[in-house]
Amino acid sequence: PGWLLSPAGRPYLDSILHKNQRRAFGLLERPALPPALAVPTVTYKLFLAGKSGVGKTALVAWLGGTPVPPAHHETLGIEATTLFWPAKPRGSARPVLFQLHLWD
Repeated sequence: PGWLLSPAGRPYLDSILHKNQRRAFGLLERPALPPALAVPTVTYKLFLAGKSGVGKTALVAWLGGTPVPPAHHETLGIEATTLFWPAKPRGSARPVLFQLHLWD
């Protein structure tokens, strides 16, 4: 669990942060890593569906490190957010970079 804060994981964490805040990436962007730290990217598309006002948009904002909207505003259509999450699976010597496409 503390791998990201270790000296080995810190460069991966720094690649997704900007001024200690999670950096927002576009659909075609990805974190810049030096060639020595290149890792495979695992892509997932997550579609959040549910009743109005239950917190789907707030969950995506929280995961993305952006401020959670203070008031409820209905999301019209679909809002897509791309998140990157570096991780080192247990039993693996090599980290991976998860690319999460959240559709709200």
